[in-house]
Amino acid sequence: MNKKKIIHSWNLYVITDEMLSRGRPPQEIARQAIGGGAEVIQFRDKIASGRKLYETGLELKQLTREKKVSFIVNDRIDLALILDADGVHVGQSDIPASAARQLLGPDKILGISAASVTEARQAEADGADYLGVGPIFEARGTKANAGNPQGLELLVQIRQKCSLPLIAIGGINRQNVASVIQAGADGAAIVSAIVAADDIVQASSQIKSIILNIKSRM
Repeated sequence: MNKKKIIHSWNLYVITDEMLSRGRPPQEIARQAIGGGAEVIQFRDKIASGRKLYETGLELKQLTREKKVSFIVNDRIDLALILDADGVHVGQSDIPASAARQLLGPDKILGISAASVTEARQAEADGADYLGVGPIFEARGTKANAGNPQGLELLVQIRQKCSLPLIAIGGINRQNVASVIQAGADGAAIVSAIVAADDIVQASSQIKSIILNIKSRM
């Protein structure tokens, strides 16, 4: 697996969230998001039992393999390894990036959340393949511990100090996604603007089109 090539192809990164999905399961969210152009699906579920995570994860793995998109597991390195996911994403309060890399080995993708230049540089030194930078804007109804919005300046600062691909996260939607790309993000991680949308395919397609349009101008 050429990790660099895969990650640099990411524009639209969709994170599942059953609390926001209006009764639609992660498998359906993923299927529709991929239909709208998502290149990567992150499976995030803080509530389900281990068995439920495993069973849902197996279906998501099969779907993403069929559609040739990347499959990332949130937090759970054990689950990512058992499922043979493409990688895992961990936050600053989870297992340290250096330990995560040791467990994953060199071939799996490791994403690390970063809310400062210091965190970004440490993650890069510890073996991260990409950074989830944010929260950029206020994220309503997603992670309770997401932290205060950092604004676009955070992306600008980290872009100047870090060479890893940057995926912006936090309150990103159709109205503001162009600004995060212009500020230095390589892609955008979306939760509520897609997961809670009436038409997930359409919402994904619209945001993806904006990202590609801005990149073509840059």
